[in-house]
Amino acid sequence: MRTALALALMLPLAACQQDSDPGPGGVTRGEARALDEAATMLDSRPAPPPLVDATVPADAASAAP
Repeated sequence: MRTALALALMLPLAACQQDSDPGPGGVTRGEARALDEAATMLDSRPAPPPLVDATVPADAASAAP
């Protein structure tokens, strides 16, 4: 009975994965998770404004000194 209880308590601990365990692409699981979170944050940002001022006609912009 004690052996079964000890085994039942140790199985969940054996299944736990550490952040330092190897993950995909040669990085640790913790690093992979951090990269995924950073990518999600960057994807959620709004698009930057256009670099060209769309209110100025193209020939007026090229004629400037």
